[in-house]
Amino acid sequence: MSDYSERDAQREVSELEKKSATAARLFDIRRIIGGLFVIYGVIVTIAGITASDADLDKAGGININLWTGLGMLALGLFFLAWLWLRPLPVTEPPAEEHPPPTAE
Repeated sequence: MSDYSERDAQREVSELEKKSATAARLFDIRRIIGGLFVIYGVIVTIAGITASDADLDKAGGININLWTGLGMLALGLFFLAWLWLRPLPVTEPPAEEHPPPTAE
C-alpha cells in the first residue's frame, strides 16, 4: 500500500484550487487593461501638457494629446475601480459532510 491517502489527495486539490484562484485574480483582464490605459494616459497627458504652438496648429487648435490622455486615464481608472468594486468571486470547494473512511 502507498503512504498517499485520499485525504492527502484532497488537500493537494484544494491547494491547487487556491493557487488557480490567485492566478485568475492576478491576471484578471481588467487589471491589465486598466493598468495599461493609466500608464499610457499619463504619458499622453504629459505630451499634451508640454505641446508646442506648432503641435496645436497641426491639430486645428485642439490639444488632442491632452484630451486623449485624460480620456485614457478616465478609462483606465474606470477599469481599476470596476476591479476593486467587483472582484472575481471566490469559489469554495464543497465541504464533505463525512470524511472518507481510512483503510488501516
